[in-house]
Amino acid sequence: MASKINLLLPSIILVLWLSSPAQKPDAPQGSAVFLSGAQKAGLTTFTLRSGTLEKKYIMETMSSGVCLFDYNNDSLVDIYLVNGGTLDSFRNRTRSSLENALFKNLGNRRFQDVTEEAGVGGNGAWGMGCSVADYDNDGHLDLYVANYGSNILYHNLGNGKLEDVTQNAQVDDVRWSTGSSWADFDKDGDLDLFVANYIELDRENLPEPGSAEYGTMGSAKMGCQYKGLPVSCGPGGMNASGDSLFVNQGDGTFRERSKAFGMDDPQGHYGLGALWGDLDGDGWTDLYVANDGGINFLYHNLGGGRFDEIGLLSGAGVRGDGAEQSSMGVAVGDYLHQERLSIFVTHFAEDYCTLYRNDGDLNFADVSEITGISAPTFPFVSWGAFFFDYDKDGWLDIFVADGHVFPQADQIQSQSVAPYRQRGLLFQNLSNGRFKEVGERAGLTPARISRGAAVADLDNDGCLDIVVNNLDESPSLFWNSLKSNANHYLTLKLVGTTSNRAAIGARVRLRTQSMWQMQEVVSGGSYLSQNDLRLHFGLGRAEKADEVLVRWPNGKTSALKDVPADQILTIAEK
Repeated sequence: MASKINLLLPSIILVLWLSSPAQKPDAPQGSAVFLSGAQKAGLTTFTLRSGTLEKKYIMETMSSGVCLFDYNNDSLVDIYLVNGGTLDSFRNRTRSSLENALFKNLGNRRFQDVTEEAGVGGNGAWGMGCSVADYDNDGHLDLYVANYGSNILYHNLGNGKLEDVTQNAQVDDVRWSTGSSWADFDKDGDLDLFVANYIELDRENLPEPGSAEYGTMGSAKMGCQYKGLPVSCGPGGMNASGDSLFVNQGDGTFRERSKAFGMDDPQGHYGLGALWGDLDGDGWTDLYVANDGGINFLYHNLGGGRFDEIGLLSGAGVRGDGAEQSSMGVAVGDYLHQERLSIFVTHFAEDYCTLYRNDGDLNFADVSEITGISAPTFPFVSWGAFFFDYDKDGWLDIFVADGHVFPQADQIQSQSVAPYRQRGLLFQNLSNGRFKEVGERAGLTPARISRGAAVADLDNDGCLDIVVNNLDESPSLFWNSLKSNANHYLTLKLVGTTSNRAAIGARVRLRTQSMWQMQEVVSGGSYLSQNDLRLHFGLGRAEKADEVLVRWPNGKTSALKDVPADQILTIAEK
């Protein structure tokens, strides 16, 4: 770990670098980039329901995520939407009538609801999030659903059906589960599962809005009042649930080992976002956990089954001024072309989303202000987020889904308070270390009460599309219309052999004449959601990738040269 004095130098250098003019236009030009298409695509038959419209209780405000994955191996990415729950079923511990939904990609920008035939409607628990992995290495992607109540592991049978194997696999968690993420942290070829959990909530005695006995985590905005109005209580003043780590035994079963590995969170934090990624580039995947209203965790993987929690020491546990934040969603990406994964975390209103620049040696700097992230995000309640190259110029941009937790926000007459429904934010990477927020001009409207969000090239046209799960509404589907622009792309589907089959944890370095890029295959992240596991690289004006270098999860490497642009290429581990 570098000293605090050494940390100052990279920051000073970057401030000087950022003073130079932008190297490309600072916003999209002409018509909107993203075109709304949920209705024509057939997705509006689904509505995310979470309690009542009044949102009197905290569990009604938090749902839900979305997973984008190719469940039937037809090379078209499908959409899985998690639903919430009802108050009656929650209080009475009965099965909710609400179901999750799987939409099969039919091509030609059309989807078909195949939930019933696939068998993935859920178990009646209060739905929260999902993540994807091939946990048994059979070539078919499996699905994990995190709930308030029993979670679900769906084993993909490879015939269009998935089977609930939760109890046999021993991966249930009956607490309030939220973010989940898969990785082969011990390099044995089998994917392990981390599950973050949120709070304990007394179903028989739900705190009413405005209740005085519940704490505020140091700020009225997170208690039972907001700007003087009674609102849902929590999480301040409530007990946290602790987290789970399920270690894959290689025989279709798992063993819960969170306490043995020091990941059970005995001090009690409110876990939401979770994401594995190799944050120091040493070949051992690390874990970042976004905690609501507390210090975020960074579990440094030391190898040999040992982890060291260094959230505070790394600089990525709190805001740059030392303040704890209401962390919810998390994403990682090499937005500076330094071959290091930086961290982006979403937060509550009147606090900015945090961009932690990775300065190497597990030192992170809060650069939210100098990069242009802090001011645009300050009014919003932000949830799902991801790095992606929407304009294929070779520089990672950032999408953020927004929506308040309190319907009462619409009663507040103040320009500083964002309304209940909020639009998405799009931060265009200006290739000089700065971002420009261009969401409205790019077409990310109208405003919704958004939660989970994920990205994939749903129509395989080389441009990345966006799906957002919206509270009390149908989902948003934003088609990317930049197929005809002058920039090129390369999409890579990685297939492991001795490494895990889904190649989760694989790292790709790609070179064109003008730049090196790096991405990693990750499971989970955003807010309780899953992006497509394929890696999409924008190449700018380059018509080929001069080199593609793959570091597989087990440490082996593959190299390709002179790879033509504008294709989806499968690379198998040899």
